[in-house]
Amino acid sequence: MPPSLRKCPWSPPASTSQWMFPPQKYNADYDLSARQGADTLAFMSLLEEKLLPVLIHTFWVDAKNYVEVTRKWYAEAMPFPLNFFLPGRMQRQYVERLQLLCGEHRPEEEEELEKELYQEARECLTLLSQRLGSQKFFFGDAPASLDAFVFSYLALLQQAKLPSGKLQAHLRGLHNLCAYCTHILSLYFPWEGAEVPPPRQTPANPETEEEPYRRRNQILSVLAGLAAMAGYALLSGIVSIHRAPPARAPRTRALGMAEEVEEE
Repeated sequence: MPPSLRKCPWSPPASTSQWMFPPQKYNADYDLSARQGADTLAFMSLLEEKLLPVLIHTFWVDAKNYVEVTRKWYAEAMPFPLNFFLPGRMQRQYVERLQLLCGEHRPEEEEELEKELYQEARECLTLLSQRLGSQKFFFGDAPASLDAFVFSYLALLQQAKLPSGKLQAHLRGLHNLCAYCTHILSLYFPWEGAEVPPPRQTPANPETEEEPYRRRNQILSVLAGLAAMAGYALLSGIVSIHRAPPARAPRTRALGMAEEVEEE
């Protein structure tokens, strides 16, 4: 182990890539004691076990939240035609991940499992609130890796406008956690909320260079989208092509010859 890393009072496992920091004291946990380092790993494990499944359920499984919030977010951010089918594929992946975290259950057990998951998530948030207390950060006045980890879980839950927010209501009742997220947002993300980052300066007359190619790019993007949709429809079986049997030759000539024979 390099001498610079030996100065750290506690050393996370070297096999975990996220803990590999350069030796210029860039480690956010450099000044933590061994006990604080153990608390960091314990709280991270607690959040992944108790809070992550409920966040997946809130944003990807709950029907109202998925349709009105999550799917809308991703559909607006993705280009056409990916915004038609990628959100649904992502939802299936998150549902499979939730099944791996909680195990597969019968349909009649899902409601009881949901109640249990939300109860454990509320207890986890309450424990975080008690651990934070009146401090600015979990280990004093300076942020550590635990603060970044907790903020990544709580900020989205606090800021999203969810039509079905059972866990969100509990979080908003823990005022020190809400103030904690608001403090980090104002400190490190000042453009979130009222303040907006300054717009990029554009050239005085950008149309002189982009106008000849704009119409071509629009036409190509429309053609590519139509081709992708047609290919997807054919591969998925929504549309199928059947070859019609060859049309029979008209029998007018045969009928005319038969009439001539009868006349003779």
